Amino acid sequence: MSSNVFSGSLRSIFKHSRTANSSHYEKNATLELLKSSILVAFSGALRIHLAFLLLNIQSSMLTCVAGGLIIYTVYTLDRALESEEDSVNRKELNGSNKKVGLRVSLLAFVIGTYILAKEGAFELAFIPFVTGYLYSKGIKVGRLALKLKGGLGIKNIVVGLTWGIFIAGLAGRGYGNLVPVVMVFIFFGVKLFINSAIYDFKDIKGDTLAGIKTLPVSLGTRKTRNLLLAMHLLSHLIIGIALIHGILAFEPLIVLYSFVCGLICIQKFTNPGNEEFPSQKLERTFLVDGESTSIMGLRMVAGALIA
Repeated sequence: MSSNVFSGSLRSIFKHSRTANSSHYEKNATLELLKSSILVAFSGALRIHLAFLLLNIQSSMLTCVAGGLIIYTVYTLDRALESEEDSVNRKELNGSNKKVGLRVSLLAFVIGTYILAKEGAFELAFIPFVTGYLYSKGIKVGRLALKLKGGLGIKNIVVGLTWGIFIAGLAGRGYGNLVPVVMVFIFFGVKLFINSAIYDFKDIKGDTLAGIKTLPVSLGTRKTRNLLLAMHLLSHLIIGIALIHGILAFEPLIVLYSFVCGLICIQKFTNPGNEEFPSQKLERTFLVDGESTSIMGLRMVAGALIA
């Protein structure tokens, strides 16, 4: 065998190896993209169920599932529509097949919208979908450009308003009294504003490079922490008064756990974004994204003990 043939064979082997490794990496990154929003969607579905409980309305499982699918759509769509800061903040998604993410998210949206249409809440599906697109990509007509990402605290306000309206709207549609629905909106809107700001602390580096003026980037960690604490205390004070006066269903465990968990998260996870250890990431995921799951588990245990 000549040296040219031998070297050619080696090049072919290494090329095949690089191609195989690249394909394997893309599959893993694509899987991470598809998995990355599942916990958020599940948590969101449970928050809709909690909203039904606070309004003392029989919960609709189909509504909760549809809501979870819409939430999955919006967050997967945001991650599939590549952004500069995600290349730093979410390195595990680099190299993923964005087209697969777009197709799966749109399929989830179609299914979720179909269910909500059957439940009489068709229009609510489009509030987070349209807002999410305006946030991620924006629209441009001539010289006029509208994009919600970038301004001071805009991201957090968009998250709080969008999901507060979505959750309160799904649970409280057709409810005769608007005041309890507004209370539910305040409870979840403020909580999700705070949760999004907490995640901004770990994304300071990527957001700074992308020029996104999140609260920690613009105000600094101390002022942002104090703002979140004030919002947390005020919102839970309002909800506590609503519970005492019978405006909301008497669900003290939901509000108390939310209050304590929120205090822990603000204190523990509002430090500059250094590299997280796996145990720290798991703890943050459990306390922030897993809060509604924990509340439901505790409520079931408490109900069994009382019974």
